[in-house]
Amino acid sequence: MEVFKFLEFVSRLKHLPRKGWVIKGIESPETVAGHMYRMAMSAFLLPRDMNIQKIIKMALVHDLSESIVGDITPCDKVLPERKRQLEARAMNEILKCVPQWSQEEILSLWEEYENLSSSEALLVKDLDKFDMILQGFEYEKSQKRDLSDFFEGLHIFHTDLIRSWALIVYTEREKYKSSMPSS
Repeated sequence: MEVFKFLEFVSRLKHLPRKGWVIKGIESPETVAGHMYRMAMSAFLLPRDMNIQKIIKMALVHDLSESIVGDITPCDKVLPERKRQLEARAMNEILKCVPQWSQEEILSLWEEYENLSSSEALLVKDLDKFDMILQGFEYEKSQKRDLSDFFEGLHIFHTDLIRSWALIVYTEREKYKSSMPSS
């Protein structure tokens, strides 16, 4: 049954480690599904005047294509347009497994995210980046590693709200780093 094939694609994400952390030698790196889950849960912290339901759904589908193409990172040296083609092809394959009404909704959410064509998409993109820096800070503390490569600065954020969250992480990270003995 196609439903189970779709759930198999979803299940792959539960076991697919995020490649950036693997490249950095992180022990037991988070999975793509874990990343998407925390992004979705973060939406519950947003102001009520935002379309929380849409943001949660978008967070849950934004990396779905990685169940087929894997977690493509800049280290893979795949051109952005080629990455987009691979991911679009993967989404089409995955969407064959769900009812028509779900196909339309999932594809619409995914395309909106990819094109950053709405305020919700910009916010989800920011949650994506925020989760990365928060996870990086967690790994720096738990594994005593310097992951400065993952901290690009506040200019990468589109929304004031998530930029303010990121500022808190950056500030806490600086406090943490200054409290560590010099090596």
